[in-house]
Amino acid sequence: MRLNHIKLGCILACAFLSLTWLTAHNGNDKDEPPHHPDMIQLYERLLAAEFKGELLSRELSSVLTSLRNLTISNNNSSTNIPEGPIKRNLSLLSSRLPNAYLYLPHLRDHPDSLIPNVVLGQGRTGVSLVLGIPTVKRQKQSYLVSTLNSLLYDFSPSERNDTVIIIFVAETDAEYVNSVAELLEMNFSKDVHSGLLEVVSPSQYFYPNFSRLRETFGDSKERVKWRTKQNLDYSFLMLYAQEKGTYYVQLEDDIVANPGYSQTMKTYVRNLATDDWMFLEFSQLGFIGKMFRARDLPMIAEFFLMFYKDKPIDWLLDHILWVKACNPEKDAKDCNLQKGLLKLRYKPSLFQHVGLHSSLSGKLQKLKDKDFGKMPLFAAHTNPPAELSSSLKHYQQHTLERAYKGQDFFWGLTPTAKDFILLSFPQPRTVTRYLFRSGNIENNGDKFYNTTVAVLPSDSSVRDRLVGGQSPQYKGSYGGFIVIGCFVDGVAEGQIDAQMQPISALRLLVHSDSDMWVLLSEIFIQL
Repeated sequence: MRLNHIKLGCILACAFLSLTWLTAHNGNDKDEPPHHPDMIQLYERLLAAEFKGELLSRELSSVLTSLRNLTISNNNSSTNIPEGPIKRNLSLLSSRLPNAYLYLPHLRDHPDSLIPNVVLGQGRTGVSLVLGIPTVKRQKQSYLVSTLNSLLYDFSPSERNDTVIIIFVAETDAEYVNSVAELLEMNFSKDVHSGLLEVVSPSQYFYPNFSRLRETFGDSKERVKWRTKQNLDYSFLMLYAQEKGTYYVQLEDDIVANPGYSQTMKTYVRNLATDDWMFLEFSQLGFIGKMFRARDLPMIAEFFLMFYKDKPIDWLLDHILWVKACNPEKDAKDCNLQKGLLKLRYKPSLFQHVGLHSSLSGKLQKLKDKDFGKMPLFAAHTNPPAELSSSLKHYQQHTLERAYKGQDFFWGLTPTAKDFILLSFPQPRTVTRYLFRSGNIENNGDKFYNTTVAVLPSDSSVRDRLVGGQSPQYKGSYGGFIVIGCFVDGVAEGQIDAQMQPISALRLLVHSDSDMWVLLSEIFIQL
């Protein structure tokens, strides 16, 4: 209140000065500041006071918001959600979309129910790409881990730093939310702690009473409830994601992605001849693979909330296009033409739906995107001649020899400690770089774990020099080998020290038993 008085005083004083100045200048109506030195000084001081008042007002507003969030956080501390790396409550929905209380009047009884609960995350913002994935409790099978494995399969370090993947657990059961967070923490710990992966859930009061919904379009009461809740889930997720990056891509929790999808999408957007689009389609199915500008998300989410009880989400999205583009005085052909200018399609599709069991109980989802290209299961390279041997038994035709020649991937049965793969060169070679990638898009769990990479220098004295002594640079391994690397997230790659050259052999050595088979989808030896 005091700040408002200061501002009001400044305005009145400026009005008084203007009147005085006008009188002194005999009605001269030119828009100029006063010329008298004292008047100029007073004028400038009042402007400075008004500016300081504005700053104080903003600072006070920020402090009050922080105190409010802190109070909310303390009030929620009794829930069963575990403390993650950072646990914060963000009032983005309530601050960015006050009209939500008009469309969801039940929220007035629990105003804080618009505050998302960030279970896992580091608050990463400023990225190019935000991927939003809603997930719910499924009765038959969960595809979430497989979906994330597919999305992260060939992510480069730069892509990992320029992306946020938001998992919205659309459930109010704290125990289930916790179980999802623990599952992802266990399988993607590095990505959670880096800020790449976040887990968010809604308040227990967010959803309305679904028993009062009107049945439309011949859908059963259960299906109407399912699609209505889905609309709310997408809206919540979009509003949370709006300030995190430049582009937002809507995905689902039961998909696979084509390798390189992230760079493909960025390149496509960058090369578009026009910016007059509302969304881009990287899959033709439902709401999968739809890219929006993050700045448009509040408008889109508000439209969804206005009609969330009336129609499915993909129909509502089409209606936004109709409102924006179609002339009621023209025919449907012209309308479709105009809508086509606002939604642009990329082919082949980058995402494919794979889940058979829908989140709607009893529904089988057999739809497939016919434009989804065939996924490469291995990467081919021309490698130098080598004699290959392994203690691992291969499956069917997926031999080590075929994988080394770039004809197939190697697929070995369950490895145990001391299993190995050995590449021996007929003549010592200078090898500068190596790359071994395990798992592929269909079998991403079949990776090498606790496995090292070692080389055998042709000169035995090199090993003594690099491994022996008080401060050895490298660790030795049996047979005269020197350990130079290991598998991290299923990939082993690196440079080979010039001091070791030339080398006679290169070996992968497993150090512990595994429950999974092992698959090498890429072998690259660079001379």
